[in-house]
Amino acid sequence: MAINSTRFQVEVAPDGRQVLLVAGDWTVWTVASVEEGLRNTRISPEAVLDVSGLQRIDTSGAYLIDRAFGALDGVDDPIEMRGDHPTIERLMGKVRKASPAAPPDPIRQPGLIALLDRAGRGAVNAWEEFLGLLSFIGETMATLGRLAVNPRRIRIRSVVAIMEEVGLDALPIVCFLSFFIGLVIAFIGANLLAMFNASVFTVELVGIGMMREFGAVLTAILLAGRTDSAFTAQIGAMKMRQEIDAMRTIGLDPMEALVAPRLIALLIMTPLLTFAATIAGIGGGMMAAWGAMDISPAMFITRFQEVIVPMNFWVGMIKAPVFALVIAMVGCRQGMLVEEDVVSLGRRTTSAVVQAIFLVIAIDAMFAILYYQLNI
Repeated sequence: MAINSTRFQVEVAPDGRQVLLVAGDWTVWTVASVEEGLRNTRISPEAVLDVSGLQRIDTSGAYLIDRAFGALDGVDDPIEMRGDHPTIERLMGKVRKASPAAPPDPIRQPGLIALLDRAGRGAVNAWEEFLGLLSFIGETMATLGRLAVNPRRIRIRSVVAIMEEVGLDALPIVCFLSFFIGLVIAFIGANLLAMFNASVFTVELVGIGMMREFGAVLTAILLAGRTDSAFTAQIGAMKMRQEIDAMRTIGLDPMEALVAPRLIALLIMTPLLTFAATIAGIGGGMMAAWGAMDISPAMFITRFQEVIVPMNFWVGMIKAPVFALVIAMVGCRQGMLVEEDVVSLGRRTTSAVVQAIFLVIAIDAMFAILYYQLNI
């Protein structure tokens, strides 16, 4: 009960039906005292409304009473009233007509069905992403074909600027991380091979590992995280500012102006970065072998030349252009898909990095299977 004149009470009639008695003033200035109590009171839609003690009422009070009977939650049955009041019936009719119907409660599916539903939607989305990427690859290849026929359309300045951004600027971090990866491989090999008195084979472990796998894969993953996100953010910001639409309006092809220079720059710089990463990793392994196993740099290099065949180097370098194509196309495509809001830009940037890293690992696994079948 409220302390002032605005009050309500729920009783049970002799026939078992609930009776809601309202009394006092039910206006916007007074209903705050009873709003919470009425909200927490369970009233059946078949209850009776007693307005014998009701005085003044406006649409605020009518709304609270109508909501208590469930009329705003999809129940549209008329409310039976006791007593006379000149305005309540008209006000409650207006409130019910003006208030939007409450949305239906969401259907909660069982856990297994919900899991299968999410898995199915994820598979469909993945398939659509795959088809979209294939379509973008075809469009990019057509653009490169047109540029090969007419090389003067290649934007050399853009290519050189992007080469500096994705190549020279990334060189320190690529070499730094590759050096420590080679260091870690050498220490792992030292501990493992020492159990078999074969520590000298650490040279083969470091050399083959860095040239065949770690040099190319580590470079590609770093470019996927660093360069791919930059490509998506740059193109996505232009898309948000409608600069790409403006380019099309003045007759410029965004594929030639934005995508092709980034793709060409990555195709040139990724093999060079892979080579630098391989050399840095071998250098890190040589330092670890020198410090942990007393294998001097001269002995390390001599054995390296004797036992490591050049084919291992080319096996890793062949992957670099493929990784460059994947990274550039994923980043540029996600940038083109950005909508006119910041949330879309962040979501597409995240998708670009995740998709690029996933595809790099998947393609590297395919290369491993291919090399195994070819006995390379």
